[in-house]
Amino acid sequence: MTREADTQPQRFEDALAELESLVDTLERGELTLEQSLTYFERGIKLTGTCREVLDAAEQKVRILTNESLDAPPEPFQTHD
Repeated sequence: MTREADTQPQRFEDALAELESLVDTLERGELTLEQSLTYFERGIKLTGTCREVLDAAEQKVRILTNESLDAPPEPFQTHD
């Protein structure tokens, strides 16, 4: 893997690109079981990161477009 397992990418696009790379590597089937588990664990973390960013973006869009007037505003973090 190109990143340390405990660091998270700063941008959604970086997290997604890393996740795609992990999937490609896993699909080749050339890793040991231990390596595969490490890659899988990293992929789960990246999936969570992507989901959080997408959820925050979706909430922001809803607030900005007034599609959900009763949605309580929640703070969101940008990953710039």
